[in-house]
Amino acid sequence: MHKKAAVRQLLDLLRYAPLEITTYRFMSALSSAMTPFERRASMGLASIYGLRMLGLFIILPIFALYAEHLPGGESHLLIGMALGAYGLTQAILQIPAGWMSDRYGRKPVIYAGLILFAIGSFVAASADNIYWVIAGRVIQGAGAINAAVMALTADLTREEHRTKAMAMIGMTIGITFSLSLILSPLLYQHIGVPGIFALTGVLAVLAMAVVAFVIPDPEITRFHSDTEAGHGRFGEVLCNKDLLRLNFGIFSLHAILMSVFMQVPFILRDNGLAAADHWQIYLPVMLIAFALMVPPIIIAEKKAKMKQVFMGAIALAALGQILILTLQHSLWGMGIALLLFFTAFNVLEASLPSLISKIAPLAAKGTAMGVYSSVQFLGAFFGAVMGGLLIQYFGHDAVLYFAIALLLLWLAVASTMQPPAAVRTKLYQLPVLDETAARKLQQALAQLQGVREVLLVAVEQMVCIKVEMSGFDEAAVENLVKGA
Repeated sequence: MHKKAAVRQLLDLLRYAPLEITTYRFMSALSSAMTPFERRASMGLASIYGLRMLGLFIILPIFALYAEHLPGGESHLLIGMALGAYGLTQAILQIPAGWMSDRYGRKPVIYAGLILFAIGSFVAASADNIYWVIAGRVIQGAGAINAAVMALTADLTREEHRTKAMAMIGMTIGITFSLSLILSPLLYQHIGVPGIFALTGVLAVLAMAVVAFVIPDPEITRFHSDTEAGHGRFGEVLCNKDLLRLNFGIFSLHAILMSVFMQVPFILRDNGLAAADHWQIYLPVMLIAFALMVPPIIIAEKKAKMKQVFMGAIALAALGQILILTLQHSLWGMGIALLLFFTAFNVLEASLPSLISKIAPLAAKGTAMGVYSSVQFLGAFFGAVMGGLLIQYFGHDAVLYFAIALLLLWLAVASTMQPPAAVRTKLYQLPVLDETAARKLQQALAQLQGVREVLLVAVEQMVCIKVEMSGFDEAAVENLVKGA
């Protein structure tokens, strides 16, 4: 029990501490908590996910400045379409690609997605006008492998270690986003945007090699209700008002993020900071923002103040946008404004998946996360196109007014949510059980103190339990599972 308690403490640390501080400790814990097979699979899949997201994020800080010099780039609407086009195809194809991986296998779908992403990258790299860049970005987004990667992660890890594997992927996304903002201006100076696109294509090819030679082949490929979207659960998810509020939130957050990168690069340039030097703003902003996000998340989770922290972060993001509008003629002012915005962004980006997990019924959790992720990419497309449209017809400041208005609307929507229960989800692996034994175990688990909801899927040899943060008797659950 001492070993399990240590692992739980470590996961709490990972959840609340800055990524760059906890990475080493988390990796050390994996060596004792995971088998070498699971560790290799988790690290390999996290790297695939990270390389894929790097290819999408890395052009954000400099693309608008580059695209305005392309034929057709005099239209900011077309620039916005080029920046956000990947989000549309990603949103449309992500869930179907996950279903295809159930039927045709995880790796074939991942290979196909990486090939499409590489083709799109090379098309965008060779583009001599904005229309070909749009085409390349559409193809990039069509390489929608996120759901297949999550499903393969579930295939290759035991239930009790799946949370850690997913945490590695989430950690990789956060680090990749921050690195993208810092590396992008530096790479722009040396290889330009076409070179960056070509580099992302090469990274996609390297990712295919990782899939082939690093990531093991799963012994069994099957549907996982905790990580995949189920065909029959969409009505339940789309009619849940609490989940709809959260989906509106992630849509708004990524719409505003993309609109920021339609405007902020021009503001920094107009203040005398060359595009190649924009990292001088992004580097300190992202480092400090990571540190500042930790106390609010601790308060939200440990003190059951999730709604208050959540709404405070939305208000802080709105304040950041207001300061960008009012202090845009000062580099110091922009630094402060971006620090407030990205601190709020980090808190919200971390809180929203946690809220989905707390609120979604266990049987529909995978579907809820699939819809959430698709809406996120749809928001990125909408924000980029709307940002371009507003700049084209109403001027640059219109983008900031749009962001402020959307954040205030989100704040009003969020104010109607009920404070989420202080719960967390636990997964346990089961032996093969017949129908009678499975029903008895589910009933016994449901009667334990601190247990809110039980989902037992005998065919997956998995039981998922939603439990209270305090008062949960984990030893009793383990005894029942072992006794089964």
